[in-house]
Amino acid sequence: MPSDTASSVARSVASAQRAHVTTVRMQISDIARFLQDNLGQRLTARIANISDPKQVGKWASGDTMPRPESEQRLRAALQVFQLIQDAESLYTARAWMIGMNPQLDDEAPAQCIADGRWRDVMVAARAYVDGG
Repeated sequence: MPSDTASSVARSVASAQRAHVTTVRMQISDIARFLQDNLGQRLTARIANISDPKQVGKWASGDTMPRPESEQRLRAALQVFQLIQDAESLYTARAWMIGMNPQLDDEAPAQCIADGRWRDVMVAARAYVDGG
């Protein structure tokens, strides 16, 4: 394996590990606030698979807690967002989350997370970070 490829893979693994640790350590209110600030309240609600965007604000303020299924989706979205942001930028991460993705049959990663396909989204995110 050429050293360029080895160092690229090492950076990718390190980015994935940082994204995982960040996601695990954050409280759900902080995750909801981050996603609301960076993706908007409506898109965050869609990711969480809920119909009332105002609920995201309640989660972000710590007034209420999401159901476990919504929390899983929010944590998955944050982990993917952090992985892309670490490799690229905040703006690229946002665009990646809302844009059509050829590895996801041209669906947006945010919608795929809402549909419960967060593993597929993480695979696509890692491929993107790895340059594929």
